[in-house]
Amino acid sequence: MENSTPIASPFGLHLMLDAYNCDPVVLDNADSVYKILNELPNEIGMHKMMPPYVIRAVGNDKKDPGGLSGFVIIEESHISMHTFVKRGFVTIDVYSCKIFDTEKTLAYFKKALKTEDLEVYIQERGKKYPNKNII
Repeated sequence: MENSTPIASPFGLHLMLDAYNCDPVVLDNADSVYKILNELPNEIGMHKMMPPYVIRAVGNDKKDPGGLSGFVIIEESHISMHTFVKRGFVTIDVYSCKIFDTEKTLAYFKKALKTEDLEVYIQERGKKYPNKNII
């Protein structure tokens, strides 16, 4: 179909980050998680649509020893974090329809979480996003 010709660059980026050996004080502090979610959008040129929201998640008898979950909705999409305090572990998603500086984002998280131990996945999203309306 002519109307669904893909654009030259992807619709957006999805940075998925697993961070290990993080400072448990940061991971267990709602103010710290809030600060990260509040500051990062400005650091990478994004725009918050609402203040961050952080809640405590209780542990269970399986994989999850409990921690904090937080997210912020940005005009460009969202940023989320889930901490696992007793494991020194956090999972993070930064998804944006606007291409952003992933290296700057990773440097920010390394400093905020006090770790160098990262697994990083960067996925281009919407590679076939239509360049024209289809309706």
